[in-house]
Amino acid sequence: MILSNKAMKIKPSSTLAITAKANQMKADGIDVIGFGAGEPDFDTPQHIKDAAIAAINAGFTKYTPVAGTVELRNAICKKFKEDNNLEYKPSQIVVSNGAKHSLTNTFMAILNPGDEVIIPAPFWLSYPDMVSLADGVPVIIKTLKENAYKVTMEELEKAYTSKTKALIINSPSNPTGMLYSKQELEAIAKFAIEKDIFVVSDEIYEKLIYDGQEHISIASLNDEIYKRTVVINGVSKSYSMTGWRIGYTASSEEVAKLMSNVQSHAASNPNSIAQKATVAAINGPQECVEEMKAEFDARRKYMVERVNKMKNISCISPEGAFYVFIDVEDTFGMKYKDMTIESAADFAAAIIEGEQVAVIPCEDFGFGTHIRISYAISHKNIEKGLDRLESFVNSLQ
Repeated sequence: MILSNKAMKIKPSSTLAITAKANQMKADGIDVIGFGAGEPDFDTPQHIKDAAIAAINAGFTKYTPVAGTVELRNAICKKFKEDNNLEYKPSQIVVSNGAKHSLTNTFMAILNPGDEVIIPAPFWLSYPDMVSLADGVPVIIKTLKENAYKVTMEELEKAYTSKTKALIINSPSNPTGMLYSKQELEAIAKFAIEKDIFVVSDEIYEKLIYDGQEHISIASLNDEIYKRTVVINGVSKSYSMTGWRIGYTASSEEVAKLMSNVQSHAASNPNSIAQKATVAAINGPQECVEEMKAEFDARRKYMVERVNKMKNISCISPEGAFYVFIDVEDTFGMKYKDMTIESAADFAAAIIEGEQVAVIPCEDFGFGTHIRISYAISHKNIEKGLDRLESFVNSLQ
């Protein structure tokens, strides 16, 4: 029996695979430090959990409108106004089962077979497969370390063709943690307007920004880019609600209607109880976010300082999110025991076996010379894991 060619081209998530291997080793009694998954180690704040419990007790367990409850969409509109100076109506908001689902809906709504989507690398590894599943064609731009891994106008112009339909911007970025400035976003907006293409702006890490930097949504720059932008956001990272699976988009009413239609057949509405919890997250006290951010910031500074003192590896300081993107290319050709390191994948395989440290090799992120490590784990485990990383790189010959 012949199965789907499209499905067979889709690779499993390497981040989830590394995390699963680390979890299995832990279950087997091995002391593993897992730098893999992009998941805050904090509990969901109590007032959010209380709202979910109240929803269950009130019997709020039935279907809701496909695009989310009016209450939640109004809360999201208020958030956009207060945080991003963006005016949206509830009819422009679609709430989905996590930001990953929001992205999938977006590409299903805007792409036709053969449409090209420009994706600057390094990128979150799911972007190309999401585009391919929607019959689009990923066009990868490999950015430069000296440009802080951010795309330039020259690179965009070179990648553009008559088939280009959209550009993905992720700021702050996974895996680099880098943030696009207002000036950089203005140049990208000018490009998108001139070429009349969509910008898919993934802003899931917007509340986790450091050093006094400011997050700016590209949609807020002017009316023309507003019309062409689909903003992606959610509550997973900011409120430690990964398992609640609530993401959302803001776009033109035309695009929102198409996304809602797609979702109505694929998944119906997002979880009703999680929607109530999300209202509490967005409308409730925000001190919990600031507390998490302060702890992430302390871990970030410690990690960057430690990594840049190690031999043969280096990183730039991330401005947001909770990842450090480490260049390990100088270890290529070196040996660990009887294994020669020829790639980031080799580096990751050797260190998990030799030092019981799980890191993410970034070939699937478009950068086979780098690894990603997360500081969304306790400071104690970060210290222990970095001790092992240092021991590992010191042992290479």
